[in-house]
Order: sequence, then structure tokens, then C-alpha cells
Amino acid sequence: MLRHSCAFLIFLCIFEYGTGLYFHIAETERKCFIEEIPDETTVLVNYKVELYDPRTGGFAPSSAGMGMHVEVRDPDDKMILSRVYSSEGKISFTSHVPGEHVICLYSNSSSWFSGAQLRVHLDIQVGEHAIDYANTAQKEKFTELQMRIRQLLDHVEQITKEQNYQRYREERFRQTSESTHRRVFWWSFAQSVILLIMGAWQMRHLKSFFEAKKLV
Repeated sequence: MLRHSCAFLIFLCIFEYGTGLYFHIAETERKCFIEEIPDETTVLVNYKVELYDPRTGGFAPSSAGMGMHVEVRDPDDKMILSRVYSSEGKISFTSHVPGEHVICLYSNSSSWFSGAQLRVHLDIQVGEHAIDYANTAQKEKFTELQMRIRQLLDHVEQITKEQNYQRYREERFRQTSESTHRRVFWWSFAQSVILLIMGAWQMRHLKSFFEAKKLV
């Protein structure tokens, strides 16, 4: 995982494949999210940055020059996305390996808001929920029935990907369990051998002692 310091907010969206939230962030502070994603799955991240207004005590739309640096890393800690975006927009990427993907956001400069606090609204959509069907229907000139069939096909495909991911997780868990059991067995075996060796050495030492004292 990431070796530099960052605040992790872990959230799950297994049931609806989408999560909406907001969080506060200060300059130089990094916020990271862990999202479990099947392979070959599209992820859409909608975000909006607001700047704290000390006069009103609330948050107002940020200036045009403000932006956020976004990084996305796959389960192998490989960077698959890293760039600076504006204060509001959409980010899209596709996973190529299943597992936990880390999405990090932080300000690209501390000079814009001089230590003020930011509020970041974040909405992450995974799989079929990341597809804009209204726009797709307009571009492809689909009828309502064709669009409904397309949605059902995408839904079935996403279910298949999720099932494959669950099988992948089960396989990883089984491998980890077997590896742990093997290590526990060999550790117990090594302890038993060491105890037997120590017992034999103590008995031999005691025998030599008694023989030297002519007690036996």
C-alpha cells in the first residue's frame, strides 16, 4: 500500500456500487479512499470543492483557479491516474486487476486559500452506475426498449464481474489460510523438536553429573 502518510477513509459500496459523501480538507492534507473493484470495471468519480467563508461561517463555491490533485493506485500499488483537475468535475478510469483501489485527493497548491478549510463533495459510481444511459441513448439513437435491454445486459455483466471477484477473494482467503496453517504447523513442529533436544541434553547432563558425583 501507500508508504507515505495519508488519512484513510474506508467505505464500502457493495450493495449499490455508489457512494456520496463530503469531507473537509486543509492545505497539504491528503484524503484517500479504498474502493473494492472487480476487474475491467468502469469507475466514475464526481467531485465539487467549496471554500470556507469566514464572514458567513459557511462554505461557498471555490474560485476558478482552485483545483485538486487526484491519484488512483491499483492493488499492486501501480499508479493508473495522476493529474490536477479543476475545482469541480468528473474523473473516470477503468480497473484492470481486481481488488482494493486507492483514490487520493489533495490540493495542488497551498497559496490559493491561505490555510482555509475546503469542503469536498464526492460521489463514486462503480460499474453500470457509472454509465450515463440518457447520453448513450441520445448518441446511439436507442429506443426506450433497446435502452432497457442495454441496461439489463450491463447489469448482468456487472453481476458476473462481482461474482468472479468474490471467487477471487475466496481463493485469496483460502491461500492465506493454508499458508497460515502451514506456518503454524511447522512452528509447532520446530518447538517440539527443540523441546525434545533440550530434554535429551538435560538428561545427559544430569547423568554425567550423577556419574561424576558417583551417585549412580
